[in-house]
Amino acid sequence: MTEILHVRDVTVRFGGVYAVQNVDLRINNGELIGFIGPNGAGKTTLMRVITGIVQPQSGRVFLQGVDITDKATHLRIRAGLALAQQIVQPLRALTLLDNVAIACGSDKTRHALKSMWVTDIRSERAQARELLARVGLSHVVDELPGTMPLGYLKRLEVARALALNPRLLLLDEPLAGLSQKEAASLADLIATLNADGQTILLIEHNLREVMRICPTLYVQDNGKSLAFGKTDQVMSDPNVRNAYLGVGHA
Repeated sequence: MTEILHVRDVTVRFGGVYAVQNVDLRINNGELIGFIGPNGAGKTTLMRVITGIVQPQSGRVFLQGVDITDKATHLRIRAGLALAQQIVQPLRALTLLDNVAIACGSDKTRHALKSMWVTDIRSERAQARELLARVGLSHVVDELPGTMPLGYLKRLEVARALALNPRLLLLDEPLAGLSQKEAASLADLIATLNADGQTILLIEHNLREVMRICPTLYVQDNGKSLAFGKTDQVMSDPNVRNAYLGVGHA
């Protein structure tokens, strides 16, 4: 299988505290990997290393075999990375359709001066309609984000990330704040996207849904890799069970 992401021996310290220590993670094309761990495990820090927000003290990050460790976030996005964030922040003055259309037209708005001459966005809006339909929002494309429930805004965030045509889609707790019914429905969508060929790394606290849809789990605890493998095997690991039962944790 083609390797999409390789986080190689990454360490991040804040002062004298290790947030991530000697972590190694590989993701292959077409995989759906659930990234779990108790609070304080360093999940957010590792995600920020992957996206370029945090620079590691040691180790490297490779995307499709290219070293992106020293690249800015926007260059990583152009290289094939996209992130759907936990806290959704759409452009509230624009409709859902135009929120996604702007992301679809990222190539046209890459250069400020050139973007001033862009007047025809029909193709971007057509693509945005397809993406909104793909995430189950075809009936509200002309609505404003402020009128939409959280579950719809989470789907909008996924659509905006997909508009970048990523090789790797990072999902940061997309089920947070949703009812169980909404969470199950969005989890089904994530599984469908993966079945369609999208490679996904899913950070999520909703173990019920992660275990249901993710064939593979990566577990981190206290900044260190704890387990990585098939979901049933990982969840039967005594070290993983202890971490989630609170043994040795405040």
